[in-house]
Amino acid sequence: MPLWAWILIAIAVVVLAGVLAWSVSRQRTSKRLRESFGPEYERTVSLSGRRQAESEIVARETRREQLDIRPVDPAERQRYAEAWKDTQARFVDSPERAIREGDHLVTEVMRERGYPMEDFDRRTADISVDHPEVVENYRAAHAISLKNEQGEASTEELRQAMVHYRALFVELLQSGQDARRTG
Repeated sequence: MPLWAWILIAIAVVVLAGVLAWSVSRQRTSKRLRESFGPEYERTVSLSGRRQAESEIVARETRREQLDIRPVDPAERQRYAEAWKDTQARFVDSPERAIREGDHLVTEVMRERGYPMEDFDRRTADISVDHPEVVENYRAAHAISLKNEQGEASTEELRQAMVHYRALFVELLQSGQDARRTG
């Protein structure tokens, strides 16, 4: 066999090995992101396709690594928990006001933890890295809250918003407690 044929075979083998390695790496990345982000991964993929979604999620992780997210101080955690109880109790007489307060409390805890409070989409992207299971609750509660500001939300929708806010609120308050105890 001539030398040029061996060179072509060697080049083909190297290219094939590179493509195979790249493919395996992409599959591992997809699996890791799917397992880490769960429903948030599926949501993002359905909105923009797998490649773009995975790039976006990796960018979220990179941005999150730059943030100084910390647990809520125990005394502040207790204060927030009491404020949440008061807000929930207020729901019976004034659901519209309770939703505004619930949104405010969630925002306050996020700020206290160190999440940037830029626009809503940025907040949800940042929250999705640490809390992928409840970020959709935040989106749903926020949408209902916006309807509430327009005077268009039903009492049942407001109740749902309160449930959604509570899911994220509890996660935000509890997150980091275990790391502090073990670290």
